Amino acid sequence: MRLFRSSELLGIARETLDFVLEASEETHPNEYMGFLRAEDARKLGLDRSGQVITNVLVIPGTTSNPVSATVRSEMKPNDVQSVGSVHSHPNGVLRPSDADLATFGQGEVHIIVGAPYERGDWRAFDNGGEPTTLDVIDVDLPEERFFDFTQADIDAELLEEGRRGGVVDPTNHDDDDSGGFLSWLR
Repeated sequence: MRLFRSSELLGIARETLDFVLEASEETHPNEYMGFLRAEDARKLGLDRSGQVITNVLVIPGTTSNPVSATVRSEMKPNDVQSVGSVHSHPNGVLRPSDADLATFGQGEVHIIVGAPYERGDWRAFDNGGEPTTLDVIDVDLPEERFFDFTQADIDAELLEEGRRGGVVDPTNHDDDDSGGFLSWLR
């Protein structure tokens, strides 16, 4: 993970915007709330530097009702990929309230989506609550996998560890259990 990212925010991936609109509609009549995360545009196949919003992080314990959403701030990670926030207005109003403006301090862009949650039912704002332009970009998003490894990867790593330090070979399923802490993996 890079500690510093390009300061230019190029836009939001169309697939991510579609996700936000769908999640907002599913949460209706309550508000939807999340934090926007971005990836380097070059990793997404774009031929320029900058960032593209690619996903939304929903914080555990977030509560919402038809007029507000509350995030448990102690659950929010210190995330260098976070570039702002997104939330819905079930009443369809596409401008920030005073309460919204009080939360716009972190990140570069804040998106508000409103009922009926169609492609044109959203607006982007800067930290001061002023409307800003955010392009919708057609890019192929990388497949997100919670575990980016396979059982074969685990077996190979355990085998290598065994060669270096005497850990049990994960491919040997003999009844002789050496009782090592990794024996439960077999």
